[in-house]
Amino acid sequence: MKIDVLGVQAFVAIADHKSFRRAASELSITQTALSRRLQNLESFLGVRLVERTTRSVALTPPGDSFLPQARRLLADLAAALTEIRETGKAQRGDVTLACVPTIGVHYLPQILQRYSAEHPQNRVKVLDHSSGAVAQAVLTREAEFGINIAESHPPTLQSIPLLQDDFVLICRDDHPFARRRRLPWKQLEGHRLIFPGASSNNRPLLDHALADQALQLSAFYEVQRSSTAVGLVAAGAGIAVVPRLAWQAGSYPSLRVVSLHTPVVGRTFSLLSRKGAHLSPAAQALYDLILRHREDLPA
Repeated sequence: MKIDVLGVQAFVAIADHKSFRRAASELSITQTALSRRLQNLESFLGVRLVERTTRSVALTPPGDSFLPQARRLLADLAAALTEIRETGKAQRGDVTLACVPTIGVHYLPQILQRYSAEHPQNRVKVLDHSSGAVAQAVLTREAEFGINIAESHPPTLQSIPLLQDDFVLICRDDHPFARRRRLPWKQLEGHRLIFPGASSNNRPLLDHALADQALQLSAFYEVQRSSTAVGLVAAGAGIAVVPRLAWQAGSYPSLRVVSLHTPVVGRTFSLLSRKGAHLSPAAQALYDLILRHREDLPA
């Protein structure tokens, strides 16, 4: 049903002023335009709301009955418009974003702390999904934007590089590699390795990067989550190849991180959004904050 807001506005102005001339002046329109708006409203409702003579303007019984409702309608509309306008200016509201679990655990908390300090009233919903599910959440508008491993995406999505995360070796402090700062992949041959499993998003990256190296690596354990690999290393099960972001300084004091080279293998995280989409003011503020602090991301 089409709501005739202009007609209701004209009717309330006439009722307030008991004058077409003064009502038209308040609305900054001509009396002819005012009369047309009232007539359109009366035609839509099927009743006369106003009786007009050469000397007076009065409301009909249906007009008297409708006036309180008309006032509430305009007041509610004005309040709703004001709230939207002020919310936009103040960047208030709720935000839903999607990200892969590594980002949710090791990077996003520091960003959300900064965001909360700047926008303490805003609530944030984090959808920690697999890489494919992050893109799908952004596509279907379940999330306003996402942080994902850089990969091919549907053409309706745009991607901005955000963070480079290299693969490293995690070992215990009693392992011979613990005294090394850097290590070539070749030296991992013959060791009990804990490696990303076939269904991990990290495995294709490693397989592609190491395909030409003719390495004889022994994956003694395969795991889907890097946190599991780190726990196995702490228990003495072996040494693990994981992304650097999988390591939380201080969580396992007995473990050491060793950089891997020849080649350096890494993955890129990107900020993912729909092309041409207009983020809500609250989401835009978080999106801009992430971009501003790209230089502060953990190395």
